[in-house]
Amino acid sequence: MLRSLFVDFNSYFASVEQQLNPALRGRPVGVVPVLADTSCCIAASYEAKALGIGTGTGVAEARQLCPDIAIVLADHAKYVEMHHRAVAVVDTLAPVRQVLSIDEMECELTGRWQQRERAVGLAERIKAEVVAQLGECMRTSVGIAPNTLLAKLASNMQKPDGLTVIEAHELPQRLYGLKPKAINGIGPRMVQRLERCGIHTMAQLYAAPRELLRTAWGGVAGAEMYDKLRGQWYGPRETVAKSLGHSHVLPPDLRNPAGAFAVLNRLTQKAAMRLRKQNVYATSLSVHVRCRHGHGRGGPKGLMMGGDRAAQIGETQDTAFLLHTLEILWNSGLHLLAQPVTVGVQLHGLIEAGQHTGDLFGFDEAAADAAGVAPDPAGSLSARTAQKIAPVRDRRKLLAAIDTLNGKHGKNTVYFASAQAGLDHAPMRIAFNRIPDLASER
Repeated sequence: MLRSLFVDFNSYFASVEQQLNPALRGRPVGVVPVLADTSCCIAASYEAKALGIGTGTGVAEARQLCPDIAIVLADHAKYVEMHHRAVAVVDTLAPVRQVLSIDEMECELTGRWQQRERAVGLAERIKAEVVAQLGECMRTSVGIAPNTLLAKLASNMQKPDGLTVIEAHELPQRLYGLKPKAINGIGPRMVQRLERCGIHTMAQLYAAPRELLRTAWGGVAGAEMYDKLRGQWYGPRETVAKSLGHSHVLPPDLRNPAGAFAVLNRLTQKAAMRLRKQNVYATSLSVHVRCRHGHGRGGPKGLMMGGDRAAQIGETQDTAFLLHTLEILWNSGLHLLAQPVTVGVQLHGLIEAGQHTGDLFGFDEAAADAAGVAPDPAGSLSARTAQKIAPVRDRRKLLAAIDTLNGKHGKNTVYFASAQAGLDHAPMRIAFNRIPDLASER
């Protein structure tokens, strides 16, 4: 029985750029987070892929492979806007059951639409309507199968502009041409765990007993994979975010301690605003800095090094407190890293507002007494240092006013001055399974 219709937009970022800029159509295009030769492509058009340029290819290498390649700075707001238009187009023909990423969505087939001929006809209409409404560059590959996992695998079998059907009676043979890593969620570490269990091919994965897969996955996810590979239907799993954060590849002029710290301040302010918008509280904050070494003589080219720091912070949404914690973590050794390339801030242990424990005396004593600070294995911050973090006063009304002003008049209308040098950096970024809220980002 065919129940899932999976729509995958091909080379999405690059296709959006080509659609919105006719001069890029038919040309090799690489989309990058920063306009610098030291950056790398986060997306490539099919014209570029044909020349060996793909996600992760460095700009310098891409120019060697194709001197005429168009290098385009990513504009994530455009990709989010096109995403919402795409979902609306597909939803007019088949209700969208779930959005899995910025360029992937799934529809559930019901009743007579589960018949192969009707399902294929529906897919063809969706593909045609997307091009008609969004433009000639917005091609899709559609997979139709008994469940989401198989439909996604089917959508990847023919790109670009493909349409592939996998029926239950064709299993498992239709999967044997794939490698286990073709399944979403099987990354390098999972591949190693499977290999330790004697599983190297898709045929071996399919033939493995349920209990062996439980062992490989370390729990119920293995048993679920056993069923999914056999076409068992399953619904979207409700997940609760346990963390949120932002990271950024620094432009060349900010690859110094002062520039990195300013961008970290900007990232922290964005993350704090998201806490308040989602009505959750964070209980810990972590910071990471990565430096690239070996560009000249004396070190392996491209080696990434750096440092990580983390601190327990009680339960807070307070921007000023988070920035003060950031400063302490930064001055614990991160400030000594001479050539930072990538920085990031992550807020962990999210607690919904309904489960938040209020402050007995009008400020956060737990945060004031924060002592669980744990940086990388090189050392740890002392409780005395952690207690230098000032108590968090009740700034909820002030922060709400700041959020309102920024929402009405645009981001950075009001901000904490420590982010001054990083204001024009750390723009919107799209994570695999999170579509940014344009209102908040702007």
